[in-house]
This record gives sequence, C-alpha cells and structure tokens, in this order.
Amino acid sequence: MNISSFGFFKGMNKNMSVFTMLIILIAVFLTGYFPVKSSEIFVTIRQVLNPFLEWYYVLIVAFLLFFMIWLGMGRYKNVRLGGDLEQPEFTFFSWVSMLFAAGTGVGILFWSVAQPIIQFQNNPFTGTQMTPEAAITGMSLSYFHWGLNGWAIFSFIAITMAYFSFRHNYPLTIRSALYPILGRYTDGIIGDFVDVLAVIGTIFGIATTLGLGVEQMNSGLKEVLNINTSTTLQLIVMAVIMLIATISVLSGVNKGVKLLSVGNFWLSIIALGFLLIFGPTQYLIGLTVESTGDYIQNILRMTFHTNVTHNTDWQAVWTVFFWGWWIAWSPFVGMFIARISRGRTFGEFVAGVLLTPTLITIIWIGLFGGTALYEELFMNKDIVSAVNADVSGALFIMLENLNLGILGNITSFLMIVLIATYLITSANAGTLVITTILAAGSTAPPSLHRALWGIILTLLTGVLIVAGGLETLQAAVITAALPFSIIIIIMIAGLLKSLSLEETPVRSGNESLSAREPWILEKDVGEKGTIIDELNPNVKKLKEPEYK
Repeated sequence: MNISSFGFFKGMNKNMSVFTMLIILIAVFLTGYFPVKSSEIFVTIRQVLNPFLEWYYVLIVAFLLFFMIWLGMGRYKNVRLGGDLEQPEFTFFSWVSMLFAAGTGVGILFWSVAQPIIQFQNNPFTGTQMTPEAAITGMSLSYFHWGLNGWAIFSFIAITMAYFSFRHNYPLTIRSALYPILGRYTDGIIGDFVDVLAVIGTIFGIATTLGLGVEQMNSGLKEVLNINTSTTLQLIVMAVIMLIATISVLSGVNKGVKLLSVGNFWLSIIALGFLLIFGPTQYLIGLTVESTGDYIQNILRMTFHTNVTHNTDWQAVWTVFFWGWWIAWSPFVGMFIARISRGRTFGEFVAGVLLTPTLITIIWIGLFGGTALYEELFMNKDIVSAVNADVSGALFIMLENLNLGILGNITSFLMIVLIATYLITSANAGTLVITTILAAGSTAPPSLHRALWGIILTLLTGVLIVAGGLETLQAAVITAALPFSIIIIIMIAGLLKSLSLEETPVRSGNESLSAREPWILEKDVGEKGTIIDELNPNVKKLKEPEYK
C-alpha cells in the first residue's frame, strides 16, 4: 500500500486520507450551508431505499447470525486469533468492558427507555397495544434490535479482521479479508476503495451515535440543571466531548480507552443496582424473565420479518434503521473488538461477543425499560406522552417519575456523566479505528491524524445535528451502510475460502501449525512481509494463473 514516508501524511496512506477527507468535508460544507435541502435529500434517499432494504438487510443479518453460531460451534471453533500457543492480551472483564462500551453503550442509553415505550404503543406483533401483554412484546422487540442479530454483525467483522491480521500477519484493515478473493489487486486502488467505504461508513455511524448521545445529554442537563435545550448547547457539548476523547485516544488503548471503558462499565453496574433496589423490583425481575423467554421463542419470526403483509412503516423506522446503523458502525466496532481480541479462539470469541453483550443488554433494557412501563401501567404516570414529545429525554423522565427527591437528582446527574463517558469511549475508539485503517493497519497511527479526525468528526456531527437532528442522522447512516453491506458479502467469501485451507482445526495447546495462505504468489514471498505468515515455513505458493 502507498504509505507516505515523509511530510504531513507520514505513516498514512496519502491517497486514501486525502480522498476520504474531501468526501467528508464536502458533506460537512453542503450540509452546513444547505441544512434543509440536505435533510430532505437524506430523507428522500431513505424513503426510496426502504422497500429494498426491508428484505435485503434482513437476509444479510439473518445469515450473519447463523454463520457466527456455526463458526463458534463448528469445526473451526478451536482456531485461534493469533499463533496456536498465543494467549489473550486482556482479561475477560477488561475485554467485555471495552467491547460493550465501544459497541452499544451510547445507543442503549438513548433507547433503553424510549424504545420499549414506543414499541408498547405500536408494533406489528401485538394485536392490542398499551396492555401488559404489549409491554412484554415491546421489551422483546427491544432485545431483538440490540441483541444477538446486531452483535452478529459486529462479531463477523471483528473475527474476520482479527483472523487475517493476527493469524496471517495481514494489515488490520478491511481489505485484508479480500486477499483470498482478489489477491494482489487488494494492494491497489480496489483495496483503497474498500477501506475508504469502511471509513465513510464508520464516520457516519459514529456521527449518528455521538449525535444521539449529545441530544440525550442536552435533555439531561435540562432536567437536572434546568438548562434549556438548544442546538448551541448541543454543539458546545459535542466540542467538549471530542476534545476529551482526542486527548484520551492519544494515550493508547491500554491506558485511556481501557480505563474509561472499565470505569463506565462499573458506573453502569451501579445504575442497574440503583434501579433494582429503588424501582419496582419484583415487576422488573418478572418482566425481564418473561420478555426474555418471548424474545427467545420469537427470534426467528422477528429475524425474518420483512413487512410484506403489513401496510405500515414500522419495519423501515425500526429494523431497517437499526440494521443499517449496526452495519455502518461495524468497521469501527469490528476493528476495535479485533484489536482487543488477540489470542482468543473462535469459540471463545463468539461466546463472548455474541452472548455476553446480549445478556448485559437484556438486563439493562429489562430494568430501565421495565421501570418506565411499570410507571405507565401501574403508577398513572403518562410517560408515553412525555416520550412521544421528547425521545431523548425518556431516561430522565423515567428517573424523575420515581419521586426519589435529591437521590433521584444525584442519579440523573450520574447518568449524564455515564452518557459522557460512553460518548468519549466511542469517540476515541472511533478516531483510533479511522486512522488505523488509513494507516494501513498500524496499531499506532500518527497522533496528528488522530487529533485531526477528532476535529472532522466533530464538524460532521455538528452539521448533521443542525441539519435536522434525529431523522437526518438516521437517514444518513442507513444511506452510508448500503455500500459497505456489499463488502460484507465479499468478506464472507474470503473468510470461507481461507478457513477451507486450514488443514485441521487447531486445538488449544496444539503445537502443530496449520497450512496458511496458499493463495500467495511465489513472487510475493519475501517482498511483502505483511502478508506472509512467518510462523509457518510451509506456506504453499501458487503460480499466477491459480491466483486469479
């Protein structure tokens, strides 16, 4: 790859960096100067794509879910992300803390109260709305959009990148997964194009996440400190968050990112404990257990739902948005998870990345969303109207309805802090991932460019907020996800081809090394050390006709 050795772009792929910056800065300029028109364009594109995406995204996500289960339980479950004797870099607790914080921390804080309440009012799976039975369905639909299906997307990108990078010594970039399919052509313009698509999807995914989080912080400041909500305040909060995030990311994964992730994970546990003690404990436990059973029973039905028999926009508003958001977000979260997952087997990885975050998500939504539903059903609190009026304020309205006085105010303030720490974690992980891709997989990209991309992310998020808030953010991320979904399909083929060439599934502790990279050209051996597995001296070399 064309990595500059001097000047402003030293250590970076200059062509990719310049091209990506131009695209994002043009988007910033057009959206900033023509906010109304930009919003209309994004929304129109979304409306045109919805009928296609209602089944296209469904098929992709359904396949990835079953594919990941197969990888974790099938013949390749003992293949290790690294050398056969390599051990995990991080402890299980630190690993889970980081992958959850960077993955869905901000989003789940935003939607954990609002989504169950909205689904409680209207969904295609319940005949009678706003009843105790509808509450169970609303909860299980929330688990569905934040559970196994979404994490299947993240885990696929992560395991693919980790496999090619740590087991085969390829660069930690999206293009590496295409080597078995495209061969040496991935080192040229095709590979650059693939990585640029990944970066653009990542940028819009992070911008959506940051935008939602900033809106929620704005609502929290209004509830706790009586500060009126405004676009100006949101932009100020955005700038402060990104400044802290940029400083944090410069300290590296093992310091800033790890400490922040573990810290907000503990804050999350405290928040869950608070609701379990001061909320309607018996109802919360019962509702979480029953709605989890409903989720398990109906996961296939929800997974393959395409809205073909319903004349509503529910599928487009919810499932299409969430699957598009997860897909756009997946290069960012996938690379970050890959970066912290070295040394784990396929089986360990799939169990950790699919099951652990899903379990945490169920508990979180069960307690937060369940408390809001209890207030609506049994405390005569009209939280439905409040959520419909201001989705971003749902969390703080729910806490206020508990009538805990000063303790409730303290809790609301701690939730603002928690949102801020999750935003910082997502932002610094995002800038690290963007610059890692643009630096050809380097785990230590130049500090100058990490800071620069922090500024660019701030600008993009700010103009999207100004252009129309939540609706524009959702439309933008769905649009950005579509091109990358095609790359995912090619990545599936590349991973399958590579795995088929593993001579035997490698067991933990087995000192023998399997055959790797038989698609490498003989003339490439010794010339591109980044794509040669030096641990295995028996790499098969193919002649050029077999390479294509």
